Amino acid sequence: MKKTLLTFFHNFLKCGLTGWCMEILFTSLDSLRRRDMTLKGVTSVWMFPIYGCAAVLSPVGRLLKKRSFWFRGLTYMSLIFSAEYLTGRFLEKRTLCPWDYSRSRWNISHLIRLDFAPFWFGAGLLFERILMPSYSRSSPKTAAIIPE
Repeated sequence: MKKTLLTFFHNFLKCGLTGWCMEILFTSLDSLRRRDMTLKGVTSVWMFPIYGCAAVLSPVGRLLKKRSFWFRGLTYMSLIFSAEYLTGRFLEKRTLCPWDYSRSRWNISHLIRLDFAPFWFGAGLLFERILMPSYSRSSPKTAAIIPE
């Protein structure tokens, strides 16, 4: 029990830091689009625990380990969209939500953007790789499932 809790905490920290870094890099690309060569990326302290919750993908990943790359990616993407919507709704009720997608025509309740689907697909697979690195390197069967 203690080891499981410690592993979850470690995974929570890895996912939180990875998410923060991804978000800073992603938002800095918007600076590039605007020709702002300072490439300032932004995030919020609230995003650390939200990304940290990706640690719950570890047991999901173990259940899906024999499934195809596409099935796993779509599953993770759906879970991330759900988490983004729920946490956004929770933070919005407290006027703390750090994002507002109302300017995007692909938004749902200004809390999620459907055009971000490919990014969440990739993020889910990245979290899988961070949480379960041996799946992609150990056995020949899984190597065929996870493209390098």
